[in-house]
Amino acid sequence: MLEWYNPDCPFVGKHYKSGNMQGLQKEFTSRGVVWLSIDSSAPGEQGNYPPAKLNEISARDGAARTALLLDPDGKVGRLYGAKTTPDMYIVNPNGILVYKGAIDNKRSTDLSDVKTATNYVKSALQAVMAGKSVTTTDTQPYGCSVKYSSN
Repeated sequence: MLEWYNPDCPFVGKHYKSGNMQGLQKEFTSRGVVWLSIDSSAPGEQGNYPPAKLNEISARDGAARTALLLDPDGKVGRLYGAKTTPDMYIVNPNGILVYKGAIDNKRSTDLSDVKTATNYVKSALQAVMAGKSVTTTDTQPYGCSVKYSSN
C-alpha cells in the first residue's frame, strides 16, 4: 500500500482527523500489508518537514503505517505518477499495481463525509486479501497537489 502524504493538506487531514486512515492502516497492517506513506514535498514547500517533526506529527495523529518515506526530490512520486495527497496505490504480493487513485468517492474536506463514502482502498485491499480481483482499479485522485521540486 502506497499513500501519498502531506500532513498540511486538508484532504489528508480529513482522513487523519476522522481516524479513517489510521483505522485502515491498523486493519491491514495487522493482516500483513506493508503500508508506506510517502511525502514527496520538496524543501520549502507545504508538507516538507525534518524527519523528527514528521515523527512528532505521526505520533500525534496516531498513524499506524509501516513506514513514512521521505521523497523530497520527488523521484518516487514521479515514478508512480502521484498527483495529489492522498493519492493511493495498491501493489499486490506479486508486485502488480492493482489499484491507483482516490481513497474514496467523497471529494471534500468534510470529516463527516468519511462515514458515507465508498472507500475504494478498503474494498480493493479486501479483494486482494481474499485472493480476488479488484473490481475498481483506477479512480480520479483528489486532494492537494503533490508539492514537487521544480527540478
